[in-house]
Amino acid sequence: MYDRNAYTIMKKLHKFGHLMVTKLTDRVEATFINHFSNSNRRKGMSILRPRVKKERHGVTFSLGFLFGCTVALLLALVLITRARDLLNHTGRDQYMKNMLPLYSLFGYITLHMLMYAANIYFWSRYRVNYPFIFGFKEGTELGYRLLLSCCVAVLSTAAGLANLDMEMDPKTLDYKAITELVPLGLLVLLLVILLCPLNMIYRSSRFFLLGCLFHCLSAPLYKVTLPDFFLADQLTSQVQAFRSLEFYICYYGWGDYKKRLNTCQVSDVYNAFFFIVAAVPYWIRLLQCLRRLYEDRDPRQGFNGLKYLSAIVAVCMRTAYTLNRGSRWNLLAWNASVIAVLNMLLRLVWMQTVLNFSVSFLHIQTLTALVAVLEIIRRGIWNFFRLENEHLNNVGKYRAFKTVPLPFNYDEDGGKDE
Repeated sequence: MYDRNAYTIMKKLHKFGHLMVTKLTDRVEATFINHFSNSNRRKGMSILRPRVKKERHGVTFSLGFLFGCTVALLLALVLITRARDLLNHTGRDQYMKNMLPLYSLFGYITLHMLMYAANIYFWSRYRVNYPFIFGFKEGTELGYRLLLSCCVAVLSTAAGLANLDMEMDPKTLDYKAITELVPLGLLVLLLVILLCPLNMIYRSSRFFLLGCLFHCLSAPLYKVTLPDFFLADQLTSQVQAFRSLEFYICYYGWGDYKKRLNTCQVSDVYNAFFFIVAAVPYWIRLLQCLRRLYEDRDPRQGFNGLKYLSAIVAVCMRTAYTLNRGSRWNLLAWNASVIAVLNMLLRLVWMQTVLNFSVSFLHIQTLTALVAVLEIIRRGIWNFFRLENEHLNNVGKYRAFKTVPLPFNYDEDGGKDE
């Protein structure tokens, strides 16, 4: 009898507690709707109880279609090169010196985006709360199915194939200047998309990226947050991309594209900026470390700053050797490794430019691009473990999740971001 009465009492208490929680929830919802969504219940509830994003079949189909198009275009590029014996063509060296730096830029961007998509997939799979860590606005974080990366891959591959075809076709051979403008047009298109103020093509993510980039360039004037130094670390793996941008300015700004010549490296101004653009990403990280050392009084930030200072010295020495302006010095910058052997090996790939390793069937520009690709892959691997470590620290300090988010900034007239 005693057990039965206890059970009845517990059941009533449970029912009473559930009723009280339900009433309290209703009161909180009503208060929020009245004060923060202009008494619009539908709008208020959509904020308080956001729907989980569902993967659409159209995105999957488009992703597969674009990937197939990229593979087909790459295969066509290889077959044309093979059929026309372009590797033994008399103008091969000049074409590689001109075109590869122009088109490799899109390859670096695409690869980095694909590595970021892979990071998102594994972060989600292993429950790393990356939206909270980066501070993304709820509902606007990117998924791992990045259509934009495949779009860039298709456009750049198609542009390269069209450029090569116009280069070899006697009918279009006289239109040299127009032919050379193809990669510039693609670059302008990407810049327009990046800066587009309209609510389309991941506007929230684009503006978030631009904001972090501004903070990086303004270092050490702003307080350093994780997204800022995370982006700065990504920039250190895109040195060749920055040099490609410098080549764009030289090639098109000085009119070399009209004659299909490459006179950039004979200019002292170009060579000076060849050093600067390579050192800028490491310089940004150095300034960020100094800012964090000043604010946090953490000696580890000072040692981290020394790492980037040594990286600046190393990249300048490597650049001097590349430009034949220095002797063959072997300088190894000490770098902390996150993922042991693989990370260490990929970090030392750059030494091939100093030790003058050569592969008979690869052009020097191709070898340089390959080294840059390996560095981007290494950075993608580092990204996963870096954010996983941040997530574990958040869990240990009980700050991994926003259990009671404040969605006041969502009550805007701009609508939902795409």
